[in-house]
Amino acid sequence: MTAVPASHVLIVDDDHRIRAMLARFLTDHGLKVSQAGDGQAMFALCETARIDVIVLDIMMPGEDGLSLCRRMRAQSSVPIILLTAMGGDTDRIIGLEIGADDYVVKPFNPRELLARIRAVTRRLGAASINERPVATIYAFGGWQLNSSRRTLTSPAGALTDLTSGEFNLLLAFLEHPQHVLTRDHLLDLAHGRMSESYDRSIDVQISRLRRKIEADPQDPAFIKTIRNEGYFFAGTVTRLQDAFVRRQA
Repeated sequence: MTAVPASHVLIVDDDHRIRAMLARFLTDHGLKVSQAGDGQAMFALCETARIDVIVLDIMMPGEDGLSLCRRMRAQSSVPIILLTAMGGDTDRIIGLEIGADDYVVKPFNPRELLARIRAVTRRLGAASINERPVATIYAFGGWQLNSSRRTLTSPAGALTDLTSGEFNLLLAFLEHPQHVLTRDHLLDLAHGRMSESYDRSIDVQISRLRRKIEADPQDPAFIKTIRNEGYFFAGTVTRLQDAFVRRQA
């Protein structure tokens, strides 16, 4: 069996001591690690190397992590985990709204960060398996979601940008249509969190999804809210194609 390449993590933090400590820890646990001290170095590395996960500090001099996250999300769906010294809801919600996939509050145990990185890479299919189903295409209301290419095509044939969190959430709905899903269930299906769930992140991402796929986000035809229970995907879902591909080295 051909070995699967290690996931490549980019740590972006202006504090070189934190970068070095995290780099040593993650490397010791089998990950490939690159480091950047600012946004310019981050974008330069992303242009020259395949990055699987970005660990991005919010509180940096100059352009802060939220601004960098927004810019990165405009051009790439690479998963982003924010490091924040703010424990309040507002900072976390802003990060999720602009496209971050997860967050870790400082001070934190490096093992928590490792667990979240592994959860993100599992969601993207980076687990060490040799063969897995990857080419299911889900059709609903003229839309098509391709689970292999991780693309969403509109009824007009245009590609619609999704963050990895939005993609995983929509895929969870399409795999469980006509069923009421609680926030905790959606967190398990779409996020695979390793610690205490933060259920408002689901509300934020559903709001973003509705703006992208609903004709009227205020009166959604697909993703319905079931009061005091959760959410319900009301559209008819058809699986157009299934295939298996063998992971390449």
